[in-house]
Amino acid sequence: MWAVQILLALIGLSAGIAVAGGLFAFIVELGVVADFADRTHTGDKVLFYESCAAAGGIVGNIFYVFQIDLPTGAWFLAVYGILAGIFAGCWAMALAEILNVFPVFLRRTKVVRYLTVLIISLALGKGLGACLFFFKGW
Repeated sequence: MWAVQILLALIGLSAGIAVAGGLFAFIVELGVVADFADRTHTGDKVLFYESCAAAGGIVGNIFYVFQIDLPTGAWFLAVYGILAGIFAGCWAMALAEILNVFPVFLRRTKVVRYLTVLIISLALGKGLGACLFFFKGW
């Protein structure tokens, strides 16, 4: 019985390591970290930034798997939500940039004149959707 449990634990751990490694390799391949380092003129610290991204994923998984509670209040939840939203938005924009979604979309719809209005509408729609999702119970 113990041998089966140990085997399942090793398989689960191996699969988790493979998936996490693939995810962080995908983030690095998209160029999110390198692009931020380039824009902030700190290109000499790219390896440090990539190590911090990997460490954040590892620590986050440890907190999730072992259900570690942090003695923080609602302010931490707000800060975490903002930072997680920035991360997800940057990742989505990097993926869209790599796939050339916006140039193809703009060329086909001929919306170049109203590009500013389109971007502001997308941002407002995303913000309104998030507000409706999070505040629907209040």
